[in-house]
Amino acid sequence: MGILFRLFRPRLALLNGATAVGGYLLFPAVVDSVQLVEVFTGVSLLAAAGSAFNQVLERDVDRLMERTCLRPLPAGELTPGTVASAGYALLAAGVLLLSVAGGGMPALLGSAALAWYLGVYTPLKRRTTLALAAGALCGAIPPVIGWCCAGGEPLDYPVVILAGLLYLWQIPHFWLLQQRHADDYRRAGIPLLQLRRYGSYPAGLFRLWVAALAVGAMLLPAFGVIGHLIPLWYVALCLPLGVIVFSRSETAIFSSLNLFPLLLTLLLFIQR
Repeated sequence: MGILFRLFRPRLALLNGATAVGGYLLFPAVVDSVQLVEVFTGVSLLAAAGSAFNQVLERDVDRLMERTCLRPLPAGELTPGTVASAGYALLAAGVLLLSVAGGGMPALLGSAALAWYLGVYTPLKRRTTLALAAGALCGAIPPVIGWCCAGGEPLDYPVVILAGLLYLWQIPHFWLLQQRHADDYRRAGIPLLQLRRYGSYPAGLFRLWVAALAVGAMLLPAFGVIGHLIPLWYVALCLPLGVIVFSRSETAIFSSLNLFPLLLTLLLFIQR
């Protein structure tokens, strides 16, 4: 079980499934519980497949980092062929479930997000600090998948705003993750964006990005996408982001950002 946990990173996979549920709940239609489970499971399976394929592609880098050296491939517990086969099985299952839940578009979006993650972001992050800006597109796709399964179109403005929020969220979240493991990343030769300036934490760019996320969170009620419990939306989601902008506690900032996508989905569920 420990090998599977390290290989498929279920917490990250389930988080992607949860944001897909958020997109599904945002669509103004009756919720089909079976379809909702299919959306959640299909996206989670694709994310788990992405983790397996990523570990095949980055097994050389994983050996150099303390954070990743105990993953199944660098630890010698599994072979690249076995991991790739598991990835293909999860990919097929995820695509099939999304096809059943919403037809060809959700399956195509999920496959495209996975291809972008593996074919663009994974090699790019070894070359430039701007890789996160490209990689964050993958995490913005799950709510669009959920929205399309519920009956919407991928360019409908409510889900575009929601996807934009998750895009904005990922950048500061992974900046902080990189800062926490900066020595590991340097050892592996992965370039880092420097956030610390003059001994302060976080730097101005980080604060500006979180402020943009807070403003973006206000757009859903402002555009009438969120029509119920608007005060709760601002207190539970927007206000904490505003506090983060002025906070100097790295632990508080990281914890608050980690909770953001889950709070977002929970609030979308409550407003239904």
